[in-house]
Amino acid sequence: MALISAESVERVKQAADIVEVVSAHTDLRRQGARWIGLCPFHEERTPSFSVDAQERLYHCFGCGVGGDTIKFVEEKEGLGFAEAVELLADRYGVELTREKEDPRAEAKRQQRRRLEQLLDRSATFYAGYLWESKEAEKAREYLHRRGLDEKVLKEFRVGYAPSAWDTVLLRGQRAGFKVAELRAVGLAQRGRGGGEYDRFRSRIMFPIHDRRGRTLGFGGRAMSSDQGAKYVNTAETDFFHKSQMLYGIDLAKESIARAGRAVVVEGYTDVLALHQAGLSEAVGVMGTAITEEQVAALSGMVEEVILALDADSAGQEAMLRAQRVAGGRAMRLRVAAMPSGEDPADMVTDEAGAERFRELVERAADLPAFQVSLVLDRTDISSPTQRDRALAEVSPILAGVPQGASRDDLVRRVAERLDLEPALVMGRLTAAEAPSGGPEGLGGKAPAAISHVGPELTSRERRERALLAMCIARPPDGREYLARLTDEHLSPAGARAAAWLRENLDDPASNLPQEDELLGLITKLVMLSRDEPASLEAMELNFLLLEQRRLEAEIAAAGEREDYQRRAALSRERAALVERIAHAERVGS
Repeated sequence: MALISAESVERVKQAADIVEVVSAHTDLRRQGARWIGLCPFHEERTPSFSVDAQERLYHCFGCGVGGDTIKFVEEKEGLGFAEAVELLADRYGVELTREKEDPRAEAKRQQRRRLEQLLDRSATFYAGYLWESKEAEKAREYLHRRGLDEKVLKEFRVGYAPSAWDTVLLRGQRAGFKVAELRAVGLAQRGRGGGEYDRFRSRIMFPIHDRRGRTLGFGGRAMSSDQGAKYVNTAETDFFHKSQMLYGIDLAKESIARAGRAVVVEGYTDVLALHQAGLSEAVGVMGTAITEEQVAALSGMVEEVILALDADSAGQEAMLRAQRVAGGRAMRLRVAAMPSGEDPADMVTDEAGAERFRELVERAADLPAFQVSLVLDRTDISSPTQRDRALAEVSPILAGVPQGASRDDLVRRVAERLDLEPALVMGRLTAAEAPSGGPEGLGGKAPAAISHVGPELTSRERRERALLAMCIARPPDGREYLARLTDEHLSPAGARAAAWLRENLDDPASNLPQEDELLGLITKLVMLSRDEPASLEAMELNFLLLEQRRLEAEIAAAGEREDYQRRAALSRERAALVERIAHAERVGS
């Protein structure tokens, strides 16, 4: 894909309102020149998250994440850099230009855009056919019986596919699209005799969009029992991977951010009914158990997911896999236990039912506790065989719960219900745990963007960061100090930050590094540069204190080598340096 030009990226940064973008994910209030709020990347009770509207940067002084508006969208929307730039460009009306690229890559990009247009045109056709054709009358009646009104159906672009074998095929060809292109996006397929025909016929059509609202595929519901499968989805294509998709995510994402949670249901009509009832943070997994990819996609948006899904055996296994994926992220999975034989769409047909569903959501149990209860409730505790089976089933569930009070409580519950010693349950749990343990043993390394609060800074780290921030605040003097600083003065992170600043001191906020740890530190330094007293006296004092530490490290190393002559010389240097530090402190006081 062609690279977006640096000029376009800069225009997007200047046009995008970072306070507006961040406010969709956490409440911000002005405090002086900054906006502060609870960090949307880790749990906290006292605000440590800061947004600098002038520099267009954010930083959390608790967990250390930071970056610019584009980086924030990447993290919270689960997008790549280019996709985040394109999303912001669309939102703020910035026209993007691209660098020159390989003609084949440009052709591929143009072809993808062309196929996106084909899918969108088809979605528009299906939607119009639902409301305008006599053939779709039974479909309209069915949707009405399900309690879905015209407003929500049009909002989700629900449509109807004609019964003719080649309506979409012929319309697409008349619009200039090739048969191969219609096949490539799953709208047409080859028959046994070699001809082509529409994949979707006589079905209610649910277009499936990505977060940006682009149509990637369809789900089609049959209107009669002789049509084969009740639901048919777009086959796997370069565009459409069902296991990665969440139905309604484009319309739910803002509500998810405001509510701080996502409600996951199974079917298309479940999603529509919940949105109609005011639960617009609902998304759907389209009739299957939730997948690891779907959990991963949600983890970039929200920290709590409530599952209102079928709890059959296949569903339980999928939930266990989902819990393992969530365990490596700052994410909590809960389960709203649906009454047997009811689905959300049936439940929320009236206000009383909608309120009942809301109560189920509010009372949702943590996923491990729900799964343990399912196992224990179906166990005949009078049978030693069944007790052994139950213990074998709950052990991997417990192993996925981080050590702490919650896991201890579940262990006690299992032991009491199965009439076993807690030590025996703990022994089975330990055996079930992944060898590597921790987040990497539960489905991958936790993203840096949701890392927890680290250890307190050392005195050297505090001094080096104060000095580096002052270098940013006073670039002419900062260049001199950056030249004097060596890796021996600094921590490893500080040395990397100093090296980066030597190349980017003129405007560090406009060309942030891509590596997450360095990005967080540079963002913090830029923000500190506006707060840190930036006098020459303060810069010199911080440098001298770092020089003292460097000398003391050299003195210790010389002693270990038994190089007493070198140690004596360094000790004399330190004595002179201590006098300079004392003088600098008197001048600065």
